[in-house]
Amino acid sequence: MIIIKLDKAQYEYDIHSLVKAFYPEAEVRILTPYSVIKDKKILALPHTMELTFGENGEPVTLRIAEPDGSLAAEDEEPGRREPERLYTWHPDEEERTEYKNAFKRFLYKSLQKETGLTLPWGNLTGIRPTKIAMNMLEEGENTAQIEAFLRTRHLVSGEKAALSIDIAQREQRILSSLHYDDGYSLYIGIPFCPTTCLYCSFTSFPISAWKERTAAYLDALEKEMAYVADACRDKILDTVYIGGGTPTSLSAEELDRLLSAVKKTFDFSAVQEFTVEAGRADSITEEKLRVLYRHGVTRISVNPQTMKEETLRFIGRRHTVDQVYDAFHLAREIGFDNINMDIILGLPGEGEDDVKATIEAIEKLSPDALTVHSLAIKRASRLAQWILENGTTAFHNTDKTMKIAEEGARRMQMLPYYLYRQKNMSGNFENVGYAKDGKFGIYNILIMEEKQTIAAVGAGTVTKRVYEGGRIERCDTVKDVDLYIAKIDEMIDRKRNLLGSC
Repeated sequence: MIIIKLDKAQYEYDIHSLVKAFYPEAEVRILTPYSVIKDKKILALPHTMELTFGENGEPVTLRIAEPDGSLAAEDEEPGRREPERLYTWHPDEEERTEYKNAFKRFLYKSLQKETGLTLPWGNLTGIRPTKIAMNMLEEGENTAQIEAFLRTRHLVSGEKAALSIDIAQREQRILSSLHYDDGYSLYIGIPFCPTTCLYCSFTSFPISAWKERTAAYLDALEKEMAYVADACRDKILDTVYIGGGTPTSLSAEELDRLLSAVKKTFDFSAVQEFTVEAGRADSITEEKLRVLYRHGVTRISVNPQTMKEETLRFIGRRHTVDQVYDAFHLAREIGFDNINMDIILGLPGEGEDDVKATIEAIEKLSPDALTVHSLAIKRASRLAQWILENGTTAFHNTDKTMKIAEEGARRMQMLPYYLYRQKNMSGNFENVGYAKDGKFGIYNILIMEEKQTIAAVGAGTVTKRVYEGGRIERCDTVKDVDLYIAKIDEMIDRKRNLLGSC
């Protein structure tokens, strides 16, 4: 455990994220003068790090103690290191004008010296690094200026800076036909799955336990959709995305009911993209795919996560690799010409050869898009508990595995078009969406770049209203399905307070 004591409550999120990035296997706890720690034993433990923020020009100090030698660099023996090290930062006038970022540079460089590690994304801790490049492009900055900013202000590697700029430029072109101010997008959440995967922290409930309540859920969903359609009646609907969970956990009849209601409730005359995450192969049938196709769904996902049977069983995806092949071929036969596949790098026990085998299998299918995820360890997932019991030695995501996926995507004539990061991500890398020209997932870009209002309906969803000038306000719905059904009028009132007349 790494315990960080702060002399004031300041930048806790950024400090936690950076320390965790350098020490991914450690539990990181932050103490402030106002902390309330239930486990009093934590207070009695030696503080691994102490951060003191200077006042009135005084220096900021980072003191790193090593009472048990656990933080020694791999190539050094604990006994050969100083038991305590002090790093000091004297902010100059320019640094004081952008104090937070300058402090993060100081903390990053100090931890870099401690560990000998260099992080590909430097001191960036947010999930949307491409927003920096996008905003600078919109302000008229050129690519050289943006790269210099990312590398000097945020210590981002040259490779990741170039990737951010490349994606931001592509995003600008893809979004050029959308209606930012007089339009919106719609997200519909279906919080059911065949089973819950080991790594998952999304709102999902086993469909087998909810079969008798799905009709009630759809009743509530339709009521919420009716409000959104009325509130946004003067806006142009650009994209619709049905996700989850696994939407195809619903029966073919339930999907038909849902899609019929969507098409009846909303004006689809200007919709540029209609996506449904078909998701897991064990939830996909010919009848369901034909329902999606008949209702004009233009983009679907068939997500294997890996093409290794042993890993599929371990992570709780109760389908086989052959079922993935069958579901994909069936979707092609029915007529879907924009199919995305998701994979996850860094799954337990998988190395470079396994990633290479997965990419080669996907190349044979030749999907239209490939989303490459770096495994993120979420506190609410079963994986987090598994790690507490077994450690992280089974997880391997490296520059090499990321490169294998990238090269495979490029061999399939795909280009990177959106990117985001998550906390506790394997290798401190990123998630990247690749697609063939004309097959880019527009909604995926919108949710990351936050350029347009997204009205979200369903349990566990979050609506984001984007105002002129970029200000964003949010409201959420409860995650529990029973509560969502019982409190649907309250959920609508929450949206009414935010959306008004959209």
